[in-house]
Amino acid sequence: MKRVALLGSTGSIGTNTLDVLSGLSDQFEVVSLGAGKNAALLCEQAERFRPKRVCVAEGVDGVRDQLAPLGIEVLGGVKALVDLAADPDVDLVVNGLAAGVGLRPTLAAVGAGKDVAIANKETLVVAGHLVTALAKEKGVRLLPIDSEMTPLWQTLQETDKGDVRRVVLPASGGPFFDTSIDAMARVTREEALNHPTWKMGSKITIDSATLMNKGFEVIEAQWFLGLPVSQVDVIIHRQSIVHCLIEFVDGGLIAHLSTPDMRLPIHQALVHPQKVSTQVLPLDLTKVGNLTFFEPDLERFPCLKLAYEAVHIGGTAPVVLNAANEIAVYAFLDGRIGFPDIARVVEKSLEAHGAGLGTDLEAVFEADRWGRKKAGEIVEGMA
Repeated sequence: MKRVALLGSTGSIGTNTLDVLSGLSDQFEVVSLGAGKNAALLCEQAERFRPKRVCVAEGVDGVRDQLAPLGIEVLGGVKALVDLAADPDVDLVVNGLAAGVGLRPTLAAVGAGKDVAIANKETLVVAGHLVTALAKEKGVRLLPIDSEMTPLWQTLQETDKGDVRRVVLPASGGPFFDTSIDAMARVTREEALNHPTWKMGSKITIDSATLMNKGFEVIEAQWFLGLPVSQVDVIIHRQSIVHCLIEFVDGGLIAHLSTPDMRLPIHQALVHPQKVSTQVLPLDLTKVGNLTFFEPDLERFPCLKLAYEAVHIGGTAPVVLNAANEIAVYAFLDGRIGFPDIARVVEKSLEAHGAGLGTDLEAVFEADRWGRKKAGEIVEGMA
């Protein structure tokens, strides 16, 4: 029985993970749950799965009052997330946290010798070199939870990297695939949150609309797959049926196709290297119809280009990319800047920062602080 700590249990990844775990109760035990502000849902989850302890960012007293009669320990704050990740009672940590909050718990889990299933792309974007080096030192596994990265990673586990010419990450193109640049300037919060395929949290939904999310996948791919970014391409695929492609040096191309359901990559990551039946509906190719593919338009979606540029700049540039993007996305969601301004804030922040100095953990945190401050100043200037 593998003991699991699920961080970010009330988000889209967290709720889907619990759905998957409910069908694998003979293999996994939920030991702890960590959540942000949704105390009510956290209490419902705790009453159903009966973990030993939970952590919540807000509403600690109310959660404690409700769960104390069940003998469930209730913790609060970011430090408690780190404690859950390093808990000796845990074998596997699932990082479904949003944005930059996922780094410290991941480092704590890896440092404590835990396998970590990572849905939080930002963790490897800002500190992939540190996380992967520590994982190698501790002899633990980093498992991707992502509709593209998970099947790609699984396939490449049994593939000679020298046989691979490139890998291709499909993107749905979001809600503005064929929207003109002029029209993008008038995009509303509600329109940007209306993703055509996936139901996700607000931050990742906006990242998908700008294609920054795909840029983050390009950056994390180098750490999960052991391939340089120059061998990672992006293509627009509106149907979200093809989740990844691998092109070999002989010109052959293989693709992973499946029903677009996040429970599948979560299930695949949890049971790897086994193949276990799931509750996800199998793909019926006779009902799929056409599969279409397009080159991404980097003029209308400059965030994808900025992600590649951050890797090229090197140093702590990817840290600033992530920090500035987070500030800009929430500024857009708050109505303080327009949709195209997200990319402008990121670009200006990267230009001001350059490569930065140092790559150790303190340099990462310093670049993150700098990037957030600089992006905030740029947002204020725009507002």
